[in-house]
Amino acid sequence: MGFLEEIQRRRTFGIISHPDAGKTTLTEKLLLFGGAIQEAGAVKNNKIKKGATSDFMEIERQRGISVATSVLAFIYKDKKINILDTPGHKDFAEDTFRTLTAVDSVIVVIDVAKGVEEQTEKLVEVCRMRNIPMIVFINKLDREGKDAFDLLDEVEQKLGLTVTPLSFPIGMGYDFKGIYNVWEKKLNLFSGEKKQTVSEGIEFNDVTNPELDTIIGEGPANQLREELELVYEVYPDFNQQDYLDGKLQPVFFGSALNNFGVKELLDCFIDIAPPPQPKMSEERLVDSKEDKLSGFVFKIHANMDPKHRDRLAFVKIVSGTFKRNAPYLHVRHNKKLKFSSPNAFFAEKKEIVDESFPGDIVGLHDTGNFKIGDTLTEGEHLNFKGIPSFSPEHFRYVNNADPMKAKQLYKGLDQLMDEGVAQLFTLELNGRKVIGTVGALQYEVIQYRLEHEYGAKCTYENLPMHKVCWVAPEDAKSEEFAEFKRVKQRYLAKDKQGQLVFLADSAFTIQMTQSKYPSVKLHFTSEF
Repeated sequence: MGFLEEIQRRRTFGIISHPDAGKTTLTEKLLLFGGAIQEAGAVKNNKIKKGATSDFMEIERQRGISVATSVLAFIYKDKKINILDTPGHKDFAEDTFRTLTAVDSVIVVIDVAKGVEEQTEKLVEVCRMRNIPMIVFINKLDREGKDAFDLLDEVEQKLGLTVTPLSFPIGMGYDFKGIYNVWEKKLNLFSGEKKQTVSEGIEFNDVTNPELDTIIGEGPANQLREELELVYEVYPDFNQQDYLDGKLQPVFFGSALNNFGVKELLDCFIDIAPPPQPKMSEERLVDSKEDKLSGFVFKIHANMDPKHRDRLAFVKIVSGTFKRNAPYLHVRHNKKLKFSSPNAFFAEKKEIVDESFPGDIVGLHDTGNFKIGDTLTEGEHLNFKGIPSFSPEHFRYVNNADPMKAKQLYKGLDQLMDEGVAQLFTLELNGRKVIGTVGALQYEVIQYRLEHEYGAKCTYENLPMHKVCWVAPEDAKSEEFAEFKRVKQRYLAKDKQGQLVFLADSAFTIQMTQSKYPSVKLHFTSEF
């Protein structure tokens, strides 16, 4: 198969939602269709000790939430599909924001009973800023929930989307009869018994046909006819170009747990979703069809296998072909590196690949060369944009609880911070270490992983701070900057890259500091 055909058959997408909307369950069911797994392990069912395929960190299995983005790949109808399952929990939002830089399209999962929730709004906002094509999947139809039209209105108003239903539910909750597939003009009937298998749809082009009454009953049939009439009148017709431009969002209904409506979603997705797209770098727009390799690191995961202390850098390939053992330029270090065992993923299963194409995610074994946002090329100096570090909102001093294990603690902190789990600051005054995170739950994850993966114990002390600001003086030798450093020395620290940061205890402090030292600029992201 030629290079251009390989690009055309790739689909790389992320799944986003509020926690508990059923994102991980949907991921599992998509894998089931790809023949990648034989049976689905119910995520919360303790009888099946495997847990969800995409949650492979011990702490995720205990909590039943996804903590790290995982990468899964499978083939379906000759399309190579790469899924990035993201954490829904807001404490891990930073990981999700970074993942959105590596996808070409997105599926948004919404719970039929809860409707649009706050975390969904934030993530969709990011997708809209970048014009990422989105498909909406309304999940859990086998439970009592909101009316389908009310939900569609809510999606339009709260998320600011323009929707068009490509499937429509027949009843809901106890009265749930099935789904009418508007995209393929098919009727799919629901039976609660067949949770793990897939039911085929009945071809049904004409809903006015009286046969519909005998299949689903007269009441539901009439209701479906009325509702479909409304759908055709109220919502715009599906237009693929509008979808690709981020102006129109198709909506599907279903129940991921019961494996219902998922096949319709997947069949339509591989037809309409975009192949790998061009990506903007600081220097120029890089087209996916270029034959020279370029790619960037959007995630680093330490200890994929705790026995081997290995770190993997996840690289999204933007253009060209990535070949095993070929030398590539690490742009930030300006040196050539070779990779003898690049990995492709299927949750925690990894296999070595000889070549990968645009849209693929490759895992590279890393001994500390990479940080998030690094670029690999065949020699050109490119820097891909849009992988931010946000200012943390929670701060704690970190103390070593076992003096004999100081080395392990610092190594563990160093590696976990490279992953982007949290940010580490070292105070200028006394060298104390401060961990800053976006959400409080991350402290538990860090403590757990330090103990179980590095054999180190730590304790925390609260540090009541409001925000971290990265400091950028207009003139580093000016008297004003020297005075700023003298007056604020108790609140100055260095981040992991050695950049100067100012720990502010309130928004008022930031305001006062800016007016007192106008030539010292303060930024809330490290990407200024």
